[in-house]
Amino acid sequence: MLESLLVPTGIVALAEIGDKTQLLALILAARFRKPWPIIAGIVAATLANHAAAGAVGAWISSYLTDSILHWILAASFTATALWTLVPDKMDDDEATTKRAFGPFLTTLIAFFIAEIGDKTQVATIMLAAQYPDLLLVIIGTTLGMLIANVPVVLAGNFAADRLPLTLIRRVAAAAFFVLAIIAVYQAIKVSSGA
Repeated sequence: MLESLLVPTGIVALAEIGDKTQLLALILAARFRKPWPIIAGIVAATLANHAAAGAVGAWISSYLTDSILHWILAASFTATALWTLVPDKMDDDEATTKRAFGPFLTTLIAFFIAEIGDKTQVATIMLAAQYPDLLLVIIGTTLGMLIANVPVVLAGNFAADRLPLTLIRRVAAAAFFVLAIIAVYQAIKVSSGA
């Protein structure tokens, strides 16, 4: 049960380093210079986005046999591992939400939109399909998002400029590859009836 919390937390925290939403956090921190409303916006947006993604993952897993689910998870984790190796760049339209909304609402809207189709949202879908406790998966992926983004909001450029992003992306990719290997092992095990 604790695995449903800890694995998603670690995976998303690693995958989020250098991600476009981390760049967005940096831009919002520089623009508004009010860290707590920005952090609250990140929490609200991530919970809403990852709850929807987790629900999709849980729904998908209820319609697939264990064997098929594990093969899909293995392919998805492999694709996400490869995707993690590619550095993200901030899209101009995601950073230009009107300032009139203030730091909380701007962050909420921008983060929610930026997370749609992002690798951490895809990871949340896969993790929710794999782990039995949906609530813990959502809490874990949200904690992972906060572990990666709160220091950027609080420390601004200092933290982002000093992190070895290439190494962190490689560690995150390796973690996704390990999950893919575990899913392949589980698929083979289920298929063979062991």
